[in-house]
Amino acid sequence: MQTLIIYSTIDGQTLEICRKIKTLAEQAGEQVSLVSLEQAEALSLADFDKVLIGASIRYGKHRPDLYQFVNRNHAVLDSKINGFFTVNVVARKPLKNTPETNPYMQKFLKLSLWQPQQLAVFAGKIDYPKYGLFDRTMIRFIMWMTKGPTDLKGTFEFTDWGKVEAFGTHFSKL
Repeated sequence: MQTLIIYSTIDGQTLEICRKIKTLAEQAGEQVSLVSLEQAEALSLADFDKVLIGASIRYGKHRPDLYQFVNRNHAVLDSKINGFFTVNVVARKPLKNTPETNPYMQKFLKLSLWQPQQLAVFAGKIDYPKYGLFDRTMIRFIMWMTKGPTDLKGTFEFTDWGKVEAFGTHFSKL
């Protein structure tokens, strides 16, 4: 089974999640290619049996390149075993951590021509020391508004790795 995992990340947490899923797929005997959204543009999706895309949110939006890619390739994506997950800090909240309840997943499904077969939502990570002044200030303000962590010296990982493993294991068995 040839599996393609595509990631769209800003700060790297989505890539880390994709790496974990890649390891699980390889342990299940799959041949896995892990590529960025930009690298995927040069590939023929027809060469793969399965395609999984993971994408992060920044300031309430997925990157425009993600929508362009999936809308341009939705027919071939639909012909494969496929899945999509989004990574966002809003998913740290229990009532917003499923595909049905996460506003960013719902927005993606409305704006995308592609309707993935498998869906997941994972909470991301805040790494204040890594951010530039603008992002640090904006993210801290958003966290203050939503009662999240605001310590500028802190790194806060909300990813539920057990949930990632369960999704990756399930996707590998498809």
